[in-house]
Amino acid sequence: MSLHIYDTSTRAIREFVPVEAGRASIYLCGATVQAPPHIGHIRSGVNFDVLRRWLMRSGYDVAFCRNVTDIDDKIIRVSAEESVPWFVVAERNQRAFTWAYDTLGCLPPTVEPRATGHVPEMITLMERLIERGHAYASGGDVYFDVRSYADRYGSLSNQKLDNMRAAADTDDESCKRDPRDFALWKGEKPGEPTWPTPWGPGRPGWHLECSAMATKYLGPTFDIHGGGIDLIFPHHENEIAQSQAAGDGFARNWMHNGMLKIGAEKMSKSLGNSLLIPEMVQKVRPVELRYYLAGPHYRSSIDYSEEALLEAAAAYQRIEGFVTRAAEVIHDVDADAPLPQAFADALDDDLGTPQALAVVHEVVREGNVALSRGDKEAVARLLAETQNMLDVLGLDPRSPQWRGAGSDLTPVVDALVAVALEQRKAARERKDYAAADAIRNQLAAAGITVEDTPNGARWELSR
Repeated sequence: MSLHIYDTSTRAIREFVPVEAGRASIYLCGATVQAPPHIGHIRSGVNFDVLRRWLMRSGYDVAFCRNVTDIDDKIIRVSAEESVPWFVVAERNQRAFTWAYDTLGCLPPTVEPRATGHVPEMITLMERLIERGHAYASGGDVYFDVRSYADRYGSLSNQKLDNMRAAADTDDESCKRDPRDFALWKGEKPGEPTWPTPWGPGRPGWHLECSAMATKYLGPTFDIHGGGIDLIFPHHENEIAQSQAAGDGFARNWMHNGMLKIGAEKMSKSLGNSLLIPEMVQKVRPVELRYYLAGPHYRSSIDYSEEALLEAAAAYQRIEGFVTRAAEVIHDVDADAPLPQAFADALDDDLGTPQALAVVHEVVREGNVALSRGDKEAVARLLAETQNMLDVLGLDPRSPQWRGAGSDLTPVVDALVAVALEQRKAARERKDYAAADAIRNQLAAAGITVEDTPNGARWELSR
């Protein structure tokens, strides 16, 4: 079976056939950096990181472009409220997003362009649209003429043009030919940043920038455009219109992840303040938070609750426990071991992570049985399968990401704990259980949990 994905534009699951054999190109709408990220923002990053990893595991050379919208009405509003330059707001929050992506184990993008660095490409795109009769300049602004594209506008969101509301992206609608025309470029306003163009100084419209950046780095036609389901209209609808009206094929497939909600409400800045990433990784470890976000199917909505978060953390700990115990018996893991067919089939079926994780848990159960029997051959095979599956999902507890590469104190702690465990072992052998328990309690007070196993005592940091 080859990869099949749900394409929003056709509302059907389609086989993934890349523009260029052996290569996959993905554009993901990244952050609009007016505020730091909550888990609703980072869910998209995790979902598409799993897609990218699966494509890589399937043999594709993946080009992954994730943009940063660093100029926007909201950014300008925050800068005014805080009395700081707009670029201070953008830089501060971009760093917060980068930290969050890194903390949750997302691979760095191949390229991460900023909107403000691509004004020349936007000017070129607007010139092409004006020449083709799909855009016009008016009062220092430049607008896309939706009536010029009326036969196709609305195809992604499955809407009819006559039923759409006004774009509501300008203070003066009288400068538009149609209220639904959307701004490609916004003319200069007092106190706002500007860039020069043939139509006067101003700043980019939100939709224009993504088309310019996607085609610059991935070409006029590329494989997958991703983002949250809330971006389908108007953002992605407008991207398609302006790109294809200019003559580009643009994205062949559109993938959208579901929203994260609290009760019946979509996650928003006001609701999400308590769920910012730094606060969330105090409740559970980053790898456990990634498990929570990656576990549900990417197109489903997640109704957040702390109970569900802790259940996900406990589920991950069961997987981690097997990997840790098995690795004490099997020191060399076969990184090239084949993945279970059911796992591969699950991910090939529209990135079915719930079914894929069910396979992981089944293999872990088999592995625990093999450990209890002392069947090293079976343990070696099942550990390799488990770690290889977890690697695809970005969840391998033995990967450098989660072990703290470059600052791993395990050898140091090992040496210190070994002395205490030897003392505890001697106390147990002379049946001085009070002394043995006292040593164990001292280790616990230091944040180290001791577990007695058939292979001797083992330790781990307390959770």
